[in-house]
Amino acid sequence: MQANSSSASEAKAVGTKIVTIGIVAIVLILGLAGAFLLFTLPDANAFNARVERLFVENDDLTSAAEIKLLEILAQSGTAFSEVLASYRLVIFVLMLFATGLLVACLVFVVTIVLLNRRIGAIERQGIQVSSLAINRDEKVVVLNDMEFSLTGAAIETLSVLAEARMDGDVLSGAEIEAMISGRDASECEEASGATRIKRLRDALGNQMVAELLIKTVARQGYVLAIDQNAIEMR
Repeated sequence: MQANSSSASEAKAVGTKIVTIGIVAIVLILGLAGAFLLFTLPDANAFNARVERLFVENDDLTSAAEIKLLEILAQSGTAFSEVLASYRLVIFVLMLFATGLLVACLVFVVTIVLLNRRIGAIERQGIQVSSLAINRDEKVVVLNDMEFSLTGAAIETLSVLAEARMDGDVLSGAEIEAMISGRDASECEEASGATRIKRLRDALGNQMVAELLIKTVARQGYVLAIDQNAIEMR
């Protein structure tokens, strides 16, 4: 248990470190990219400066049409500067959104990787069951702190597996069917017991828990993958 706890702590620490480094890298990269875009945009007053220069260098433009043209140019320069200002605002907002999305993606990816590692560790080590209480009368099974209400058939199947586990036995599908139906194992089909196991796993609901709790032993049968002393029959 200490090894499992230490492994989980190390995985969590590594995940936190990766997320921190990733966030810093994302912020730096997008910050530099945003700064480059903002500083490479032309000066908002560049057009106005050119128009002002036209006014200064062309004092002979005195006709109404020429003055009107210069006024239009000046207004165009003002509009151009406003457009550039809006571009800068749009780039800033887009950079904020991009940073948020990339950070969220990084967190999700790291979370998925850590969950996959934990699931892999569980698959390798099996589910840790400290207690399994079966109440046939109430058709209830308490697995650690999880309570399951099962059908009568599922309770009988689980009870047979529990009794076999306490005796250190592995039951085939035919033997399971024989113990439940009261017939001889030679008269029962392997598929009938396998069907009961499938229904029990479905009744437990959580596929991962069910698959790890009820182990399939190749060419032998089925067995509960828990400690014998953790089983309690009522």
